Amino acid sequence: MTITLDLEASTSDAPARRTLANLSLAVAKRKKIVVVTGAGISCSCGIPDFRSSDGLYALVKQQYPDVVMKGRDLFDASLFRDPTSTAVFYTFISQLKKSVDAATPSSTHRFIKTLDSKKKLLRSYTQNIDGLEERVGLVSTSSQEVKSHGKGKAKVKAKDVRNVQLHGDIHRVRCTFCSADFPCTQEHLDNFLTGTPPDCPDCAARSSARVARSARALKVGTLRPAIVLYDEPHPLGDDIGSMHSADITRKPDMLIIMGTSLKVHGFRKLVKDFARAVHESAPSPAVSPPKKNAKSFAGKVIFVNKTAPGSEWDGIIDYHIAGETDRWVEKVIEDWKKARPSDWEVQKTLVAAGESSTAGTFHVAKEITNTVGLKGKGAKRKGTLKHENVPAPEDDVFDITLPLPSPPPSPGKRPRSRCHYNDVEMSPSKKSREVAAAAARAPADFKERGLLFGNATNAKLRKGASQKDALDLGENVATSQAAPKKSAKPRIPKAQVEVVLESRQSSRKVAVRA
Repeated sequence: MTITLDLEASTSDAPARRTLANLSLAVAKRKKIVVVTGAGISCSCGIPDFRSSDGLYALVKQQYPDVVMKGRDLFDASLFRDPTSTAVFYTFISQLKKSVDAATPSSTHRFIKTLDSKKKLLRSYTQNIDGLEERVGLVSTSSQEVKSHGKGKAKVKAKDVRNVQLHGDIHRVRCTFCSADFPCTQEHLDNFLTGTPPDCPDCAARSSARVARSARALKVGTLRPAIVLYDEPHPLGDDIGSMHSADITRKPDMLIIMGTSLKVHGFRKLVKDFARAVHESAPSPAVSPPKKNAKSFAGKVIFVNKTAPGSEWDGIIDYHIAGETDRWVEKVIEDWKKARPSDWEVQKTLVAAGESSTAGTFHVAKEITNTVGLKGKGAKRKGTLKHENVPAPEDDVFDITLPLPSPPPSPGKRPRSRCHYNDVEMSPSKKSREVAAAAARAPADFKERGLLFGNATNAKLRKGASQKDALDLGENVATSQAAPKKSAKPRIPKAQVEVVLESRQSSRKVAVRA
């Protein structure tokens, strides 16, 4: 069952206010959020939506009262079959492009970028063709940065895409014959305003080259806005399908739907697929606490729109927040900053620029936000966080002109005048080394102490000596002044010589002893 929360009544309704605060904290704690948006998030930017009373459909009827066209027919692929409806379409797109160029991104667009910068956005999917997401820094599928120029089947680099444009981009034009796309310029808008589309320059160049070599001319296509109409295949349909499947396998933990009426069939299927994946990643009721807090809002689907969803979304959408998307995202940011101020601390790294001898300047080389709980350089340990940083100024780069001190010399090359000790004193470590070296060079002095063992400690007992003599440790050298005894001459034992003579007459050997 879908729970509806009114933003206007939340100021006086305490339970609704508490639930909204828990939802805001749940958004701050999630790490893989999928955001799906529609035309409602651009209404505050000055771009009217398609289905309201003051929307684009009503403006078309006021400008072309004689042309009988329904609002859906204006964005249906069948309009190219009739020259009148085609001219109306081109004229309308030209005026829409001017209003889009004059628009500025809303708080909702900046909120999506904030989720991306805080590493909480899995990916954004939008029905809008205004390209305001890319203007705040989200790389979209129509950006030239993600175009793949290799021989593979993929036309975009999916890992670099942060915003998927499901209905194309009004800031580009595409050829109806060769599908080449170009940036939409003022020249294209002038042609669209008259109802006549310009020719494709690529097709014209190929046809002119064939005519120059006496070959038949080729068909030249016309340029049209690079938006996807109803009942028309998307040029990047395969790539979008791959990104959709990959994001589902990554198990998103929250789905936020903003500013859409959920009327388009393909868009409804995409939302239901993501909602199913989010609910599957939610913790089981046995594990989740029964108390209503931020943990119990994990794996929820939030729908922010002025109108309530239909009955088919019961069990799919968990919370419907009735109100403007800009006001809700501003409340989320406010509650987020109060509950988790450490996520908004900014750490800036200053790098010196200039010579050290003269005055130098500092410039910001790296800016780190949301460093709590991260690994690697710049991360802070949990539990030791001190709220000492202040909010960063509006400008990201600032200069500080200061004289840079020269680096101190190494301890080994430090001059004598800067040493801590004079010629007499010395450091404790050096003093201990000097004492040990002096002791090693000095001869041993035994005048004050005697030998521990005598000379005959390990000798055998002499003949006639008693056991008492064997334990004699010798006399004390320090108390005895007697001269040392002369060493006795070694006795030469008597040698016995044995001579062997051989007799000539016989082989007998005669031994003569001397």
